[in-house]
Amino acid sequence: MASTALGTGGNLMQALKTRMQWHQTRQKVLAENVANADSPGFRPMDVKGPAFGAAQANVGLIQTSSGHMGLSGGRGGFDSTRAQRFEITPNGNAVNLEDEMTKVAQNQSEYQLAASLYSKGLGLMKIAIGKGR
Repeated sequence: MASTALGTGGNLMQALKTRMQWHQTRQKVLAENVANADSPGFRPMDVKGPAFGAAQANVGLIQTSSGHMGLSGGRGGFDSTRAQRFEITPNGNAVNLEDEMTKVAQNQSEYQLAASLYSKGLGLMKIAIGKGR
């Protein structure tokens, strides 16, 4: 029974660990984009997010009232695929420093959140096994 109880926590901890590793990798790629902002012909890159199990795939937001803003483009939500993008410069470089720095800041914030949750989870596990207060 103990392994079943810790198994759920272990899955959460593994998901957080995977998420933190992804954020570390993404931070490196975003930093390279910023560093190459003046390199002719450079195209910015990004890292595809980690795929989680089917349980997380079904998680989503629901609209509890018709007066609330929806997430689909047809219901007034923001659709980033239609956002205006800056043009490629004459030297072929497509890096937009403002976009990249926004991604860097968001990535850092999300990493800190995952690290905080991971730390709290470890603390709860220590309490559960009698090693923490």
